[in-house]
Amino acid sequence: RNPKPIKMNLESSNGNLYNNADSFAMAFDDAWKSCGLENNNDINIDEKIKITFEKIKTHPFLVENPIQSKNLALFRIKLLGLS
Repeated sequence: RNPKPIKMNLESSNGNLYNNADSFAMAFDDAWKSCGLENNNDINIDEKIKITFEKIKTHPFLVENPIQSKNLALFRIKLLGLS
């Protein structure tokens, strides 16, 4: 019997979130996917990032490093072709 994967609610929990770029990148990628913004051309990239950041607003890296978080988000979007 396979256990169900645990989905973390990033909006209400800081469990297993670390104040580093790797933890932030994983949280950002999950939040981006859950927003379903990839193919929405009506919203510019900055607005998409803002919407995504709202889902992970309590992430320690985002709280402590907002400028680096934005740069990392832009890098992830380019790297993974998310836009």
